[in-house]
Amino acid sequence: MPIDQSRTIDAAAVQAALATVEDPEIHRPITEIGMLKSVEIAADGTVTVGVYLTVSGCPMRDTITARVTAAVGAVAGVSSVVVELDVMGDEQRAELKKLLRGHDEREIPFAQPGSLTRVYAIASGKGGVGKSSVTANLAVAMAAMGLSVGLVDADVYGHSIPRMLGATAPPTMVEGMIMPPTGFGVRVISMLPFKPGGVTQPVAFRGPMLHRALQQFLADVWWGDLDVLLLDLPPGTGDIAISTAQLLPNAEIVVVTTPQSAAADVAVRAGTLAEQTHQKVAGVIENMSSFPCPHCGEPIDLFGFGGGALVAEQLTEALGTNVPLLGQIPFDVKLREGGDSGSPLVLSHPDEPAAVALSAIARTLGARPRGLAGMSLGLTPAAR
Repeated sequence: MPIDQSRTIDAAAVQAALATVEDPEIHRPITEIGMLKSVEIAADGTVTVGVYLTVSGCPMRDTITARVTAAVGAVAGVSSVVVELDVMGDEQRAELKKLLRGHDEREIPFAQPGSLTRVYAIASGKGGVGKSSVTANLAVAMAAMGLSVGLVDADVYGHSIPRMLGATAPPTMVEGMIMPPTGFGVRVISMLPFKPGGVTQPVAFRGPMLHRALQQFLADVWWGDLDVLLLDLPPGTGDIAISTAQLLPNAEIVVVTTPQSAAADVAVRAGTLAEQTHQKVAGVIENMSSFPCPHCGEPIDLFGFGGGALVAEQLTEALGTNVPLLGQIPFDVKLREGGDSGSPLVLSHPDEPAAVALSAIARTLGARPRGLAGMSLGLTPAAR
């Protein structure tokens, strides 16, 4: 791109600075995705940068402007920065979609043989065990580890993830491609932005519509190169659990339960579904475990004892493979409060026992390598 050079400012340094500016939704430098329109350097040190927005109502226009201003303003000799915003035309958006998508629109990238994304479906036998709170905090903890993380709120009827992560902004649409909002470094999609009536509007979907909604979340959303994709499943073994197995056969199940025996009995059913769907159970998480008495320090088993270990043991026996207890998360009212306020515990109170347990589980799941099953190794037999 031609640049009007002055004798005091290094034009290459300005370009290098702009190459560090990432689009907040696409997470790629604006110089790589056709968003940089022009750069003009005046003799008085003013640098005027033209930037293409993907759509006219781009919700991140102020963020993009601030990022460009900060990056260019740090270049030696620059006295002021002017950002002029324009909007991509149809051809430019089509090119951007082609650049980002890189595959057939109907394909689910995570289901392809060469995908390196680890996919975890977080399941529970019943509601009220804190599954969504656990999922949200695991996602944020993994993102804090430096991983690229996506989260699908697959609980279509009872979606709660957007509020927990403060990701309630509507996604940006680019040529039919959905750019998901981000919360604490996690890309999030749910039914919320697709309901004109907002949070209080109910979702009245039958089975086929649930399947289609999940398919759109996986195929029509631009997720980028994810290290980990988490799905917050609805409780039980219904349509979404079965559709997840069909659409993401490589997804591993993580079962969340409480220490209570009654909850553990139900949680086993969520895990044993994997036998029918030919999926792997990555492990069991026990939420609301014992916590120390604030007065005497003795453990308080508010919701019983041993449910997580019991579920892991029964699933190991039923599935004929080792299903570990990934961790026990102590009961902590701040975990609930963080979900209500959109402030995940692992960030707001990282030293709390519950946050420490969640972060340890996140490290375990985030560090697990994918197996080679189903992946093309690019090998051909040697000719004889």
